[in-house]
Amino acid sequence: MSRHPSYGKSSKSTKKQNVLKRFQRIDVLRKLGLWKDGENKKVTGLPKTPIMK
Repeated sequence: MSRHPSYGKSSKSTKKQNVLKRFQRIDVLRKLGLWKDGENKKVTGLPKTPIMK
């Protein structure tokens, strides 16, 4: 019995992430020194950040 082509190949699972989640963006802002834990409490409207891996 063969698999249907719509299931795709298993090599597709390693996909590059294009968009960061909020907690990932906050981590990047911390590394850049733009986020201070005591002062910044707003998690909406965060500035754009480069993807750092």
